[in-house]
Amino acid sequence: MTIRRISADELTIGLTLPWDVYGEGGGLLVKKGHLIASAHLIEMLVERGFIGDDGVAAVHAQPPSALRMLNLAHAGLRAALAQLALGQADCLPKLDEVAKLVEDAMDLDQDVALACILLNQAGGDYAIRHGVDSASVALLMARALKRTPAQARSLVLAALTMNVGMLRDHQRFHDTGAALPAADLAYIRAHPQAGVALLRAVGVADEPWLACVLQHHENEDGSGYPLATVAAGIGIDAHILMLADRYCARVSARAYRKAMLPNAALRDILLQGKETVDAQLASVLLHQLGIYPTGAFVKLLDGEIGVVTRQGASATTPHVLSLLNAWGTRLDVPLRRDTKTERHAIREVLSAQQAGLTFRLEQLWGCGASL
Repeated sequence: MTIRRISADELTIGLTLPWDVYGEGGGLLVKKGHLIASAHLIEMLVERGFIGDDGVAAVHAQPPSALRMLNLAHAGLRAALAQLALGQADCLPKLDEVAKLVEDAMDLDQDVALACILLNQAGGDYAIRHGVDSASVALLMARALKRTPAQARSLVLAALTMNVGMLRDHQRFHDTGAALPAADLAYIRAHPQAGVALLRAVGVADEPWLACVLQHHENEDGSGYPLATVAAGIGIDAHILMLADRYCARVSARAYRKAMLPNAALRDILLQGKETVDAQLASVLLHQLGIYPTGAFVKLLDGEIGVVTRQGASATTPHVLSLLNAWGTRLDVPLRRDTKTERHAIREVLSAQQAGLTFRLEQLWGCGASL
């Protein structure tokens, strides 16, 4: 069987893909049955996609990867937000494609998707990556709270678009190490309303989506912005997005500060108390991510250093793969540790610099984290 590129005349907007489509390296790009919702998707598949000459995948093709899906989501979101900022309605099917990629990544391997928040920060510019990261956490919470699929999709779309109102300067704000002037601060405080206006201009009429974008910086006590809305006026999904946004922002490095350790970021959010966040929803966030979130670097009581690869029986006892022994020597093979045992209990969380580890995500999570 030979492998060939897809041609544009084989793809029709409104129909579904009749085969799995693979990238040049054999990794799955888009699954069979995916709706062809836009000309942009056709262009992407023609540029990057391969199938077998009989319409089936090559036998050597790699299994699907959550990491690859999220990296594709980064690329798709960049294009969609640029169009949205220009008022081009063609962005809407692209945003749906990105939302579906986030959902598919979480369905395929939730641990990999959540680990990417901490371990894939080089996967794209902060202004784009932050939306995808926040969408993953928001979806995690939405599912835990039994939100309907439609409610969860609106929330994911809100996370992806929440900062489009300051897209022009978002990366600059992230990269600057100086205090922002008053004009920039006013621009930031107005970005939720600006984002809603842009979304309405391209035809978004989904009120839950729009409400989340508008309210994702409001606080329980009315000290937030842009409208100083108090607790009773803030929707549950806006609360979820607010928490996802704050967590993902805290664990990302900025020019003006280091990334917070993930456990410290969660503690910081909880300590804000009922004045600014919904305490019950903050507890849901902690329960779902765990005190030691997936992807965190940790030192165990016996001195080994490793990475949290999935949650365990409780929020304090995740599963860890040790990569360094107690003397700081690289282990030939990562060793799986259950932190319920006294010897392998977690002593502390480390920064990436403190851990001093280099590895490919695939080494810890397998093919679901392959590039």
